[in-house]
Amino acid sequence: MLAKFLPTWMVQATYDISPTKLKELGIKVVLTDLDNTLIAWNNPYGTQELRTWMAALKAAGIALVVVSNNSQTRVDRAVSKLELPFVSRALKPLTRGIKKAMHDYQVTKDEVVMVGDQLLTDIWAANNSGIASILVKPILPSDAWNTRINRFFEKFVMTALVKKYPKLTYRKDININERNTK
Repeated sequence: MLAKFLPTWMVQATYDISPTKLKELGIKVVLTDLDNTLIAWNNPYGTQELRTWMAALKAAGIALVVVSNNSQTRVDRAVSKLELPFVSRALKPLTRGIKKAMHDYQVTKDEVVMVGDQLLTDIWAANNSGIASILVKPILPSDAWNTRINRFFEKFVMTALVKKYPKLTYRKDININERNTK
């Protein structure tokens, strides 16, 4: 049961994930959660750091797609300035949103990775879909009200994960030669 929440990698911040390393892994599409993963939940404009990372992904030939449980209106408002494609109402931890994005971009499970800040939605959805995942620390220490419930339960899950998998730690980037294994 605990393995459902085990991320493939853990990285300090989304923008620390190296497009070069993703390319080496054969990744063609990065799926990312929206709030507190790609942008601060209360700042739909993003940062210069985000724009730099997006440009590096594009230069590496890697598509970036937002997969969010939020409504279409909320996601569209948040990503329109960033000109990013998205799947709204993804129903994570179910696989609907991930499967839709994979179908739209015609990629296999080995060509996609899910990046998110929540074990109970993003990482679980990736594992349910059979794809690699990257858990990142939330951009902000605060969350929207509906995420605070997940964070409460995540503390217990993370404690159990670290106990079972003592090497789990946030790193500066992914290590393509080392994955967390179940």
